[in-house]
Amino acid sequence: MAVSRYTIENVTVVNEGECFGASVSIEDGRIAEIKKQPYKDDMDVLLLPGIIDGHVHMREPGLTHKATMESETRTAARGGVTSVLDMPNVVPQTTSLQLLEERYALAEGRCHVNYGFYLGATNDNLEDIKQLDPTRCPGVKLFMGSSTGGMLVDRETPLRQIFRHSPTLVMTHCEDTTRINANIAAARKQYGDDPDVRLHPVIRDHEACLRSTELAVRLAREEEARLHVAHITTAQELELFNPDSKTITAEACVPHLLFTDADYDTLGTRIKCNPAVKTKADRDALRLALTDGRIRTIATDHAPHLLSEKQGGCLRAMSGMPMVQFSLPAVLSLVSEGVLTLERAVELMCHNPARLYHIKERGFIREGYHADLVLVRRKPWTVTTDCIESLCKWSPLEGRMLEWQVEKTWVGGRLVWDGTSFPSPPQGKRLFFSHTE
Repeated sequence: MAVSRYTIENVTVVNEGECFGASVSIEDGRIAEIKKQPYKDDMDVLLLPGIIDGHVHMREPGLTHKATMESETRTAARGGVTSVLDMPNVVPQTTSLQLLEERYALAEGRCHVNYGFYLGATNDNLEDIKQLDPTRCPGVKLFMGSSTGGMLVDRETPLRQIFRHSPTLVMTHCEDTTRINANIAAARKQYGDDPDVRLHPVIRDHEACLRSTELAVRLAREEEARLHVAHITTAQELELFNPDSKTITAEACVPHLLFTDADYDTLGTRIKCNPAVKTKADRDALRLALTDGRIRTIATDHAPHLLSEKQGGCLRAMSGMPMVQFSLPAVLSLVSEGVLTLERAVELMCHNPARLYHIKERGFIREGYHADLVLVRRKPWTVTTDCIESLCKWSPLEGRMLEWQVEKTWVGGRLVWDGTSFPSPPQGKRLFFSHTE
């Protein structure tokens, strides 16, 4: 049903490098008019394009004890995220065109925000990759390390074939499995079967990340492929990326921008993720790269597990943390700390993901575009368990004060989070991907 016309009055809009006063009118799910007004320098209430998170794990099908499409897209909506791109390591793994379409069918009518699903690469699904329609999928997800089941691809011959033949973006998880396995053997010999989580960044170390990322970048250049390296964690890897490149780009994830290895002492396995959270120097290098262009997008790698699954050390406890609800407030806190500008945050979380994945008519506040919008207010608050929407019901940010709150979220012109509740049933749309912005 069409959405009647209404106007978001007298807000400070942050869009395409500008902050300006405006009233924004919405009609039939799209931005009908942007009426600029005298700028009052009111930076306590901001209207932003809806966040596009290019890296989430909704866990469905097969892992719904941790999360569901409904629960995690509701979580996203509360956090001002209006589009999510979901990973293929579910059960069954999304490694065929048939399974890809089955996931889209499963999602229809159950997601509070817009959604897309990656096709997972394996050593033997090259024909599916070749036949992939790039308008129907954001990219091919390639696990070059740190994978379970049949999705690990770490030999150069199949890797080269994937880069050569993928008709769309290849997103890689880069860690060198041989290096990690050697480090695991050494740690077990010295510390036992399940070493303390503080050894996680020693086992999944800088060299494991650098070796794998170097290989991905080299193959992408040789095969003239589009490559986006997920969750960069080291200063060394950043040196492989050119801010001006249109084809080889890097993603930073929020946990690696917030935490350091010193935080294992207090947060333990709550911040255990792959690749591992590393040193303060690495975190500071990532933060710098947000501004100099070597990092192209910010995402979350939202990866919910039950707290019972996070028990143990660096080998037994599962890796991953829920983050999509708090990514925008967390990044806005970094803005307040002077890590990056407000305009750059919007570039990294809204504009650049829309450009990178060729998501048509989203990611910007422009007349005629889909009205995916978020209103945020400067109002300090503390993360507590009772505010967590994710089905797993925990966050590594519990007890942390954030300076900004998501007050309202609109998806396709419909108010999906009003500050206290979710007034609309799930009506997120399947995303399609063009070859233009």
